Amino acid sequence: MASCKTPCESCTRECSSRLVDVEDSYKVEASKLRAEVKRLEVKIACLTSAADNPAKAIDGGGKQLRSSYWFGRSNDIGMRALYTERYLNQGLTKEELLTGKPIIGIAQSGSDLTPCNRHHLELAKRVREGIRSAGAIALEFPIHPIQESTRRPTAALDRNLAYLALVEILHAYPLDGVVLLTGCDKTTPACLMAAATVNIPAICLNVGPMLNGWAQGERVGSGSVVWQARELHAAGTIDDDQMMDMVTAGTPSPGHCNTMGTALTMNTLAEALGMALPGSAAIPAPYRERAQAAYETGKQIVEMVHADRKPCDIMTREAFENAIATTTAIGGSTNAPIHLNAIAKHTGVPLDLEDWQEFGFHIPLILNMKPAGEMLSEDYYRAGGLPAVMAELLDAGKLPHPEALTANGRTIGENVQGKQTWDRRTIKAFSEPMMQSAGFLHLTGTLFDSAIMKISVISPEFRKKFLANPHDMNAFECPVVVFDGPEDYKARLETAPITDRTILVMRGVGPLGYPGSAEVVNMHAPGRLLKQGVADLPCIGDGRQSGTSGSPSILNATPEAADGGNLALLRDGDKLRVDLNKRRVDILLSRSELAARREVLEAKGGYHGPPSQTPWQDIYRREVGGLSEGMVFKRAVRFQRVAQKHPAPRDNH
Repeated sequence: MASCKTPCESCTRECSSRLVDVEDSYKVEASKLRAEVKRLEVKIACLTSAADNPAKAIDGGGKQLRSSYWFGRSNDIGMRALYTERYLNQGLTKEELLTGKPIIGIAQSGSDLTPCNRHHLELAKRVREGIRSAGAIALEFPIHPIQESTRRPTAALDRNLAYLALVEILHAYPLDGVVLLTGCDKTTPACLMAAATVNIPAICLNVGPMLNGWAQGERVGSGSVVWQARELHAAGTIDDDQMMDMVTAGTPSPGHCNTMGTALTMNTLAEALGMALPGSAAIPAPYRERAQAAYETGKQIVEMVHADRKPCDIMTREAFENAIATTTAIGGSTNAPIHLNAIAKHTGVPLDLEDWQEFGFHIPLILNMKPAGEMLSEDYYRAGGLPAVMAELLDAGKLPHPEALTANGRTIGENVQGKQTWDRRTIKAFSEPMMQSAGFLHLTGTLFDSAIMKISVISPEFRKKFLANPHDMNAFECPVVVFDGPEDYKARLETAPITDRTILVMRGVGPLGYPGSAEVVNMHAPGRLLKQGVADLPCIGDGRQSGTSGSPSILNATPEAADGGNLALLRDGDKLRVDLNKRRVDILLSRSELAARREVLEAKGGYHGPPSQTPWQDIYRREVGGLSEGMVFKRAVRFQRVAQKHPAPRDNH
């Protein structure tokens, strides 16, 4: 056919001879066809199954999704319909649920009961958007609340309760992966313990620390300021109103403690283990980067599901050794060994307090942050956060395993390489640390089988008074005053025979005795000594202390008094020898005297704390192990990699 005289580009005639860009048209149509074929392939794969594998829905990589045991039941349409129907009522469609899209849980720890984690109610929206943008479906659910500053008698009771409940949720519902919204102290270990037990793809998102607290031009750290204010109040330096103002100045915004207490320590260690995105732990809660991290975390968990990258692939022995070294470098909480050992037990990784001695003690302290230093969370984040700290360890050859895998599929070494800080006030160079050999000392002796002491918070005054005798360096012998719980301490503090050379002992406050193990071992001197300038007295106990405390206490003594430990035999005026060189604490009494006291104690039925006040306290006491073993439930550690051994529970109808 002859062509028109007028070029087609400007032609107004409708004719069969008009020229078109065939190549571009083909590309568009081919793209549409490929997308439709892919959609049909996924739908057919979901609907087609063999008799011996009736629950086969696949992800984009051809891997069977765990949620298909609920939504891919082509051999039992009745059960498939039952599992699907109620989710449609919240606006989800059959196309979303029945075509092989990954189902991602969002484990929500925020609520009005948990102010430290409450900001997660907003952050979860960005997590959801990240999950959606990566082609998956988000289902948000609540977990048991844990608020350290409010829960009585101690939030430690709730760690194992939250763990047990979360295990059931992750195993019993159609979840292919989960985003763990962590924050306040016990939420992070509870979530990681559950993730390890069930072993489906999981990733942590910290709520983030508060902004820096300020008062009279000075940084005020949440938690740490409480112990300082208590001493000033006891000495009569401040009144009731001033104490309230001083304490609340340390908590100026949403988020968890802005000091390197247990909350930031455990979220930092989640990142060091590889279970959070690099650089995410330190971002303050109100910063825009926190919400951006939430979005990226939502995207990342979907990739983890497709890659089948699970907690037990990440939290290996090598990862735990990295986390131990990191704890020392950041001046982490004395609660870290308890929680990290617990996570390891549920992962099936051998880990004990001697490992902390081997891999952590000789690492230097390089983060200048309260309570071991002077800075706070905003300073830490702006200085580079954990990647900047770990980069120092990496370059010094002191990061035990740079090859350890992390949530984003890269190694920890790759994540932190070249991330050194410009802020040497906040993060010191490895060669110029705040303190050499700053890790936890693992102690033993005749007073207990196991306890720890945080070296990085020993003040110059404490060292001079108790550890600087040229004839007996790093050791001291002193009489004790023994308190049976915090009530006894408060009642007798001002009248007990306490001098500036007295060791304060707190007993009956461990997992069995309290119950739950309370943070009450960090005790201050009586007011009369505080007025004389005596700030630090040695403290020993079978309970814990807040990670925000700067007290160089000897903590977590195991076995505790209520479990037959020798702390139950102590009396006011007995002498103890503390020898840090030998890593021992010994009772300076004869074996015959100790045996006689034990006979009397056992005749009375042993050492007992208060009776259980709730069913859970009773269950807890019957199941829990000692602090040196991570305070885990003894029978719970038998259940590991549950999703691999039992991909789905039995049908419910």
